[in-house]
Amino acid sequence: MENDFERMSSWSPEELQRLNEQFETQPPEALLTWAAHMFCPRVALTCSFSGPSGMVLLDMVARLNLDIPVVFLDTDLLFPETYELVAIAERRYGIPIRRRRPVLSVEEQDRQEGPQLYARDPDRCCQVRKVAPLAETLRTYDAWISGIRRDQSDTRATIDLLEWNTRYNLVKISPLAFWTDRQVWAYIHHHQVPYNPLLDRGYPSIGCLPCTRPADASDPRAGRWVGFAKTECGLHTP
Repeated sequence: MENDFERMSSWSPEELQRLNEQFETQPPEALLTWAAHMFCPRVALTCSFSGPSGMVLLDMVARLNLDIPVVFLDTDLLFPETYELVAIAERRYGIPIRRRRPVLSVEEQDRQEGPQLYARDPDRCCQVRKVAPLAETLRTYDAWISGIRRDQSDTRATIDLLEWNTRYNLVKISPLAFWTDRQVWAYIHHHQVPYNPLLDRGYPSIGCLPCTRPADASDPRAGRWVGFAKTECGLHTP
């Protein structure tokens, strides 16, 4: 059924502010349910199968039986544990996970950009293997649900539950924006949600295998892109 907001090219700041105020006092499930009805079928949840937040949202979507597809950006450079978690989630929840790969294979990228691009220019590598595939994927959606939270890093400290994303020209929804790490893990343990085992092995933030190292939990992003002034892959930056 059509509604007044569908197919809008943008949302006004006033409307987004009203919705943020409305959902700030409600549980994430309320926002997810609203998003499923408001944007169906042009809404998707991206899940990296690395951090715990995405698994919480995946569990909520499945538990509420919401018609929201799950998109997995597969860089072909992820940890074996990450791929295993994808398989576990598919078996447990019985939902298809839409795997999106870069246009270039790792071998093709090596030929075009030179070997080990991630070690020389990680921004370029992230652009090819993450940002460009996401942009292409989101072209068919009006809303994008993400598991990012304010407490994850300084660059995410001011995110709202709903924002207009100018890069992808859609509404970006972060249902766990105000949740703490403690709340995320409390949900995981209460609902017995599967999660990446590397999180128990000194990896507080997990990305691609060549660019991720163990790190002190007090600075979760310190283990990403060690030696570079880089803390974000580019998916969540303007």
